[in-house]
Amino acid sequence: MHAKEIAYKLSEKGLRVTPQRIAILGAIIKLNNHPTAENIIEYIKKNHPNISIGTVYKVLDSFVENNLIKKVKTESGIMRYDPLQSGHHHLYCEETDRIEDYEDEKLDELITDYFNKKGIKTLTFKTFNFI
Repeated sequence: MHAKEIAYKLSEKGLRVTPQRIAILGAIIKLNNHPTAENIIEYIKKNHPNISIGTVYKVLDSFVENNLIKKVKTESGIMRYDPLQSGHHHLYCEETDRIEDYEDEKLDELITDYFNKKGIKTLTFKTFNFI
């Protein structure tokens, strides 16, 4: 995704378009592996050495609050960030700490049917992660 597209996404959510925000969202998209904040900082520091760690964390929080990204917590308690906004599940490998996006309409139906039969009310089953 190019800087112009990122800037559009930011402005669409009512966020000020700044070089820091463009760099951070660009890093999350470019890394494409559910990066941690530390991964994002390491990546950004190559081209933006003066960006503060605090700024990165504040921007990540604002992105989550504005539904630009999602937080994904792993079994080991590490917070990761996901730029994919479409409904999907996550498959997690404990050995490698890798998270893989997984989309499957049949699985979605099975989960919905299961929850309905058990009387479990959810906003959406797609908020659940197989982690």
